[in-house]
Amino acid sequence: MIPTDFRIEPADYATDLADLRSVRETVFILEQKVPEEEEWDELDPKSHHVLARDERGRPIGTGRLTPERKIGRMAVLPEWRGKGVGDALLVALLDKARSLGWTEVTLNAQCSAEGFYAKHGFVPYGDRFMEAGIEHRAMRRELEPLAGPERYPARARAPSVRSSEFDSLSAATEATLALVGSARRALWLFSRDLDPVLYSQPAVIEAFKQFAISGRGGVVQVLLLDPAAVQGQGHPLLGLAQRMTSVFQFRTPTDDVDLQYPSAFLANDADGYLFRQLGSRWEGDWSPANPARTRQLAEHFGRVWERSRPCTEFRALGI
Repeated sequence: MIPTDFRIEPADYATDLADLRSVRETVFILEQKVPEEEEWDELDPKSHHVLARDERGRPIGTGRLTPERKIGRMAVLPEWRGKGVGDALLVALLDKARSLGWTEVTLNAQCSAEGFYAKHGFVPYGDRFMEAGIEHRAMRRELEPLAGPERYPARARAPSVRSSEFDSLSAATEATLALVGSARRALWLFSRDLDPVLYSQPAVIEAFKQFAISGRGGVVQVLLLDPAAVQGQGHPLLGLAQRMTSVFQFRTPTDDVDLQYPSAFLANDADGYLFRQLGSRWEGDWSPANPARTRQLAEHFGRVWERSRPCTEFRALGI
């Protein structure tokens, strides 16, 4: 069974240096015997870094994207290898490169990892060479452009509201009703199976209905990891979507890394969000107006949406 109890997040070099060190020094310096003076360089403070953390927030993997448009310092702690962490780190770095408008990235792969990068579309070029006492091969990958952002048009923003934590279904329900009720023209829902205990509640269905009939031209985009399970539930939100097909759009991820995403969230275009670290539990955090966090979730949703397929499972329902 593939564990899903980790997350990927951007890292600030100054703030997260201790966590970056704990992973890179364990893997490169202690395990692979890379000289310490070769591990840390002048590009580190200038690079974009990502960290993988376990469910307790402990660092378990890292990688960086340099100003030279090069991916490097990919490292995963031994006990977490083979569990999708490296794939998730690489996807995050590729997404960052696309967001910067880059059309190609390169890397120097350890020859033992050449197959891993080839799986993600990298092509080798040039001869093999030694770096830090380890045989490497240069590889490159062309990047398809990201769709232009359409979800955050310039507008006046309400004052930010500090995020608060919740730990019950009732609190998650209240937050959901607030987010659907305050949405202007867009809602983004990421879920494994439409969380029937939450999204089948009459009050929640009514909130979505009122949004759909508001006349504002709103759209509800839904990413489902397991649409087949939803189809067999007779979920009332699908019934609403059948009657309002111009409002509801459903897609399902095809990338293995996206399918392993453990969390669930709802976000709207009024800077509100609700996030549950584990989609199977009710603990999480939310805010009716937290632009930075909501933007992060909306951008992640947009990237996954672009590489996902329509839910053909719902064609029989006319959706």
